[in-house]
Amino acid sequence: MDIRMERVGDGEFRVTVMEGRTRSSHQVRVSPEEQTRFGGQSTPEQLVEESFRFLLEREAKEAILQSFDLSVIERYFPEFGEEIKKRLG
Repeated sequence: MDIRMERVGDGEFRVTVMEGRTRSSHQVRVSPEEQTRFGGQSTPEQLVEESFRFLLEREAKEAILQSFDLSVIERYFPEFGEEIKKRLG
């Protein structure tokens, strides 16, 4: 599985997940508050990439929303906040 990311605006990223011959594309927004809350000292790029790794461990790339704010992940996976902080340490 290959995760590619492109910054498309201030706090906005286009993430492409490629698996074999298939791919999915997603727009993700990270507010300054979300960066502080979830990412700590990591960069927004690191936060988004690790967040996608977290999601892909739990669901298929096709099940991930096409466009979302990062904090939405916690609605579906309540453990996200604590887990992502551990991963980004």
